[in-house]
Amino acid sequence: MSTLAPLRLLREPSNASEGNQSNATVGASGGWCQGLDIPNELFLALGLVSLVENLLVVAAILKNRNLHSPTYYFICCLAVSDMLVSISNLAEMLFMLLLEHGVLVMRPSIVRHMDSVIDMLICSSVVSSLSFLGVIAVDRYITIFYALRYHSIMTLQRAVVTMASVWLASTISSTVLITYFRSNTILLCLIGFFLFMLVLMLVLYIHMFALARHHLHSISSQQKPPTAHRGGSLKGAVTLTILLGVFFICWGPFFFHLILIVTCPTNPFCTCFFSYFNLFLILIICNSVIDPLIYAFRSQELRRTLREVVTCSC
Repeated sequence: MSTLAPLRLLREPSNASEGNQSNATVGASGGWCQGLDIPNELFLALGLVSLVENLLVVAAILKNRNLHSPTYYFICCLAVSDMLVSISNLAEMLFMLLLEHGVLVMRPSIVRHMDSVIDMLICSSVVSSLSFLGVIAVDRYITIFYALRYHSIMTLQRAVVTMASVWLASTISSTVLITYFRSNTILLCLIGFFLFMLVLMLVLYIHMFALARHHLHSISSQQKPPTAHRGGSLKGAVTLTILLGVFFICWGPFFFHLILIVTCPTNPFCTCFFSYFNLFLILIICNSVIDPLIYAFRSQELRRTLREVVTCSC
């Protein structure tokens, strides 16, 4: 029971019976197919750390007027998406503990309704996190390649419309996913969205770094110091690339799990991979813990504001 509610729905493929799943796992097992027994306390601790960290990021961006720009608003939304992972994890853990100790007594229909609400939270987080990573990449791309026109292209109104559209699309898609989570078509759509966003961000980042490298070589050949704008753009591209790499490492195993559910639900290797589901969940929560650390480490302005927030200075 130590799993996030919505992801638990995808622990085992629907077209493989429990008997076939168990037999395949036993037949392929050696010792490594036994999976990992991760205590509830670890999920709870990581959820609390992530919640506090992302709250600080949101508070710092709201506090400092210098951070009131589309780029940091998008980062703020990404932090909110990470908070949804933490909140859903903490809510489920608390909900399960209260039920197990008899503190809460609910009808099965109410329990199912609560579970669906938590499901929607985590699924919205998945889609919105991917979407905002893509939006941030596009925003950084515009900053570098259309620097003089950036403020006319990425206006505050367009940023607000973009953020609202992402949250609306995330809510609708999470509702569809929870309703039809046993459908391979829905899983394929989710996998396709993940791969599309990865390809989009990789193409944008490769292009950005190619330009940054070209400018650095030009500056070196002319023996001129790099401008603040180019240096800041390169630093921003590096930061967002780190975010992309961390996201891929933390979410990649889960999406590979979905691919195996669709392609080989009863294969011995796949059933062994399914047994490590809890590890994939820990990686997902770790992503929401690591992201705020990257923001604070890479942005001097945000790092300074975070210190002010922590020390409660005005």
